[in-house]
Order: sequence, then structure tokens, then C-alpha cells
Amino acid sequence: MITGSGQGPVALRPVTTYLEDLFSLDGRVALVTGGSSGIGHAIATALSRAGARVVLIARREPGLRDTAAELEAHGRPAAYVTADLAERAEVRRAADEAVAPFGEPDILVNCAGINLRPPMDELDEAAWDATIAVNLDAPYLLGRRFGPGMARRGHGRIINIASQQSFRAFANSGAYGASKGGLVALTRSQAEAWSPHGVCVNALVPGFVVTPLVTHVPADRQEAMAERTLIGRNGLPGDFAGAAVFLASAASAYVTGQALFVDGGFSAH
Repeated sequence: MITGSGQGPVALRPVTTYLEDLFSLDGRVALVTGGSSGIGHAIATALSRAGARVVLIARREPGLRDTAAELEAHGRPAAYVTADLAERAEVRRAADEAVAPFGEPDILVNCAGINLRPPMDELDEAAWDATIAVNLDAPYLLGRRFGPGMARRGHGRIINIASQQSFRAFANSGAYGASKGGLVALTRSQAEAWSPHGVCVNALVPGFVVTPLVTHVPADRQEAMAERTLIGRNGLPGDFAGAAVFLASAASAYVTGQALFVDGGFSAH
């Protein structure tokens, strides 16, 4: 016990208890697409370490298996489903299989994406269709599958991973920029539909993040991107851990329909 300023004895409440009330995901189930690498891997790890049981969806089984093993090594249950999210039938199959290990998800993270960026006058229908299918159709289909159930239960979180190209053109934005712009609009529409029933829907907007998706970018270009940020470096997947836990937790109960930039100030420069 300590004595406050004239208020008598004050019992110290553990700080960890307060933080757990705000941010703990204990008892929650999270479904993370693209969870085997890059930003998706970092988010899946963060949600798991915060207490959620995590189901991963991606195309390649080795990465999924390794990521699930990493989560289990921390004493957390994890499962995975392999699927090609460019195919609607595969999205539906994956969604059905994903509920088997732990039940219906309380948290849906749409992180899987592809970045095909031919010049606009070389952008053919195949590249357009593939990009829209993975980056926009799959989040729509998964939202339609799980959002109404979250609303019926009175609680849910959907986190869509957008892009700077949702808001501004970059070199050869093409289909990628269109798909990510649509994803931010989808975020607002999902929030409008389900937030009255306790489902918060938000988007995270990365800057230039060092992941396998950007290995083709020349070093000088990466350096130029870093110089454009306000903090002087490019992003790392782990930079998204805290933001994802915030948006997945009780702490974000009054935050919905928003696009949260996690970009080191790139967009403000």
C-alpha cells in the first residue's frame, strides 16, 4: 500500500492487468491470409503472442508449416490451410476448412496479395484479373463469409492490408493500385454494414516495407524510398505488430472505417 496525496491508502493495480484488459486476445480466433511471410507473418505472430489462436492461409505449404511451428514453439495453438486465393472456389474451400480447428474467427486479417505491375499500356486482362482476384475479390468473399457471423455474435475485427497506392499513383500502379484503392473502399463499406453490431473494420496502409515482394527493387530505389520517410528508414514487417494487435483488440472499439498509415511518415512527406 502507498499513500496518495490526501486520499488515503491506494492499492497499486498491476500495469499488466490494465494492458491485458486493453490488448489481450485471449480466447479469440484469428484468420490471417498471407500469414506465412512478410507483413502477414509478423501480424500472425503478434496476434498469436497476444493470445489468439491463429489459422493461416496461403499458397505454399512449407512456409505455412514453418510459421505454424513457430507459433506453437511459443506455446500457442496454430493451424493452416493451403489455398490459391486467386480462385473463388479455393477461397470458399479455405474458409470452410479454416473454421475446423478452433471455430469461427473473431478476427480476419486480409494480407495475401500479389503485385503485378506492367506499364499501363501493357497491362493485359490476365494480369488485371489475377490482381483483382487476390487483392480485392478474396477479401470481399472472406468478409462476406465471416462478417455476418461476427455481427450476429456482437463482436469482430476485420483488418485489410492496403497500400500507399490506394491513395496515390506510383510507377506502374496499374491493377495493383486499383485493387488496393478498392480494398480501402471495401473497408468503409464493411464498416458501414457491420460496425453497428460490434464489428470494427479498418485498413493498415504500409509504406515501403522490406519483404519478399520487393526483392526486385534496386538498392538505390530502396534508399530513395527510405529518404522520403520522416524517420529515415524503410519499414520492416515487425513494425505492424503493435498496430495489428491494437486493431484486433478491445482497445480499438471506437475505431472503424479508417485507414491507418504505418509508413514512417512516408505519406506525410
